[in-house]
Amino acid sequence: MRKPFLIFLILFIFPAFAIADIHPDTPKYRQAREKMVKNQVKNRGVSDKLVLDAMMDVPRHYFVPKNLISQAYKDHPVPIGEGQTISQPYIVALMTENLKLTGGEHVLEIGTGSGYQAAILAKIAKKITTIEIRKRLYEKATEILEQIGLTNIETLHGDGYFGWERAAPFDCIIITAAVDHIPPPLLDQLKNGGRLILPLGNPLSYQHLALVTKKDDDYTVRQITGVLFVPMTGYALKGNVKRK
Repeated sequence: MRKPFLIFLILFIFPAFAIADIHPDTPKYRQAREKMVKNQVKNRGVSDKLVLDAMMDVPRHYFVPKNLISQAYKDHPVPIGEGQTISQPYIVALMTENLKLTGGEHVLEIGTGSGYQAAILAKIAKKITTIEIRKRLYEKATEILEQIGLTNIETLHGDGYFGWERAAPFDCIIITAAVDHIPPPLLDQLKNGGRLILPLGNPLSYQHLALVTKKDDDYTVRQITGVLFVPMTGYALKGNVKRK
């Protein structure tokens, strides 16, 4: 009876690490996260306490590939497979801050990727719906988010260009891949007064991080800074998309 009991004890104490192969959040990683938040985020002008606390609370190394875990808290994007990346910490914080979340929002994320941005949003907003077009990334991110206990995230597999009309309207929408226009279905699913942030411009070159604010049947666009994101795939890359 001793061996089964030992296996049960290990799984009971370390369920996330046993199931999702997540590295424990040791003092080494917490110190690296503190340094990241201070030097890469706060010192660059991000001041929203909710964002800073979320960046400190979510272990970024949970979301990077095992062989790149040493890069988890560095000042650059990290590849996660299938041509995708986990964004630079500062950009994650900047995009989140510009949504001006206060805690009661339902946020739609287009491009789950690693799941890290969704986890940051989930620490602040009431509910996150996140859509990933690549099945392997969707499955991996879903597993990690479930294992670390973020129950206010709904993960979906599909083309995020069309949003998720069933749950609309959304208070905020965040697109984590470059697109050369604002997808009309996402504008339609945004609440009046809602905010949408995205890398807007040539998907194969540099883009501008843009904040879109919906006003009745119109919207305003404010450029924030230059960025470089991987292209949004699926319907967004087709040439017959209706521009708006």
